[in-house]
Amino acid sequence: MAAAKKSPAIEVEVGDRRVRISNPDRVYFPARGETKRDLVDYYVAVGDGIVNALRERPCMLHRFPTGVTGDKVHQKRLPHGAPPWMETVHIHFPRYDRTADELCVTELAQVVWAVQMSTVEFHPWNSRRADVEVPDEWRIDLDPGDDCDLATVRRVAHVAHQVLDELGAVGFPKTSGGSGLHVYVRIHPDHGFDDVRRAALAFAREVERRTDEATTTWWRKDRDPTAVFVDYNQNARDHTLAAAYSVRGNPEATVSTPIGWDEVDDVEPGDCTIATVPARYAALGDLHATIDDHPFDLAPLLAWADRDEAAGEDDPGE
Repeated sequence: MAAAKKSPAIEVEVGDRRVRISNPDRVYFPARGETKRDLVDYYVAVGDGIVNALRERPCMLHRFPTGVTGDKVHQKRLPHGAPPWMETVHIHFPRYDRTADELCVTELAQVVWAVQMSTVEFHPWNSRRADVEVPDEWRIDLDPGDDCDLATVRRVAHVAHQVLDELGAVGFPKTSGGSGLHVYVRIHPDHGFDDVRRAALAFAREVERRTDEATTTWWRKDRDPTAVFVDYNQNARDHTLAAAYSVRGNPEATVSTPIGWDEVDDVEPGDCTIATVPARYAALGDLHATIDDHPFDLAPLLAWADRDEAAGEDDPGE
């Protein structure tokens, strides 16, 4: 079979930059036939939101050179051939004693150039390049088991919201782009990854105490498959989640979409796609735009962690 003919390259104006897009008609998402150009147009439509989610953070790229049904490349290093206005941050990975210059977004054109290099998903760290070892974001990942339905995820999300309210923490929810939900909390950059993870575990245990539909059981084989795993380990160093407004690498082109707490019971994550989110964004704006205005002090959660450890509740992931 002959190879599909490539479509002519185009140039897209993004702010004061012009970004060349090769083969814009390549189909990336076969469910509805959206193309590489459609992906570019989507990210431009939610530009302020995706830049806000990625700004100044080391970012891993999930690249799909032939579309989302082809091979996926997990790329830490900025791809070769980057223009001089692409920005990076130098990261050391102690486990492998290696380094990487990771993308560090400060403007929308950098996102679009990454899409030109076949990036679909953007996975930022929960710290910024000013000090990559000190997170400023606590991430709550509500990860449903294999036999867990969306109604259960919603109920657990409400329990998490109740605990956050009692702590005085402002949580910003979003769909995962899959079957789960994420909640992000801005925190003061006063602690390293280990303490942020300890705080996240203490919170997860409190949610687990309040509902038997949540679990912190570490090993998947040991979990109730109908429960929601409150995955505190997403706060460990070099663990990342898809950013707010990041497209996911599936044929339906779903989007990890910020939502209001009042939408938790009604939103259908599969309805949030590159075809639908731009209109939603135009109507509602970036629902995470004010996250920086609500920093939370982890001290109460670290006190809970101390209490749990004194009671013999060790970290099952260590």
